[in-house]
Amino acid sequence: MLELRPTCEHCNKPLPPDAPDARICSYECTFCADCVDTVLGNVCPNCGGGFVPRPVRPSRNWKGDNYLGKDPASTKVKFRPVDPLVHARFSASIRTIPPEQR
Repeated sequence: MLELRPTCEHCNKPLPPDAPDARICSYECTFCADCVDTVLGNVCPNCGGGFVPRPVRPSRNWKGDNYLGKDPASTKVKFRPVDPLVHARFSASIRTIPPEQR
């Protein structure tokens, strides 16, 4: 089950379950689109992967109890601001490699 984290790990911006600007990597690290674009350069500071828009879990029970009411979003905040200089050194050698090839 995909963990829908409640905030951006860098800036702590609220990212409710239906946030269109939530981005995740394959390990579910969660950041807002602004931080992914302006701070991280589409390189996850935790694994080196890229980001994609986070899917929106249905708020209504359309079928089979697959909705937010049955599987709510997480309330556990993971606030881990990224040091831009450390991230720049980490991502320097991989940022030009497309995420699907890293």
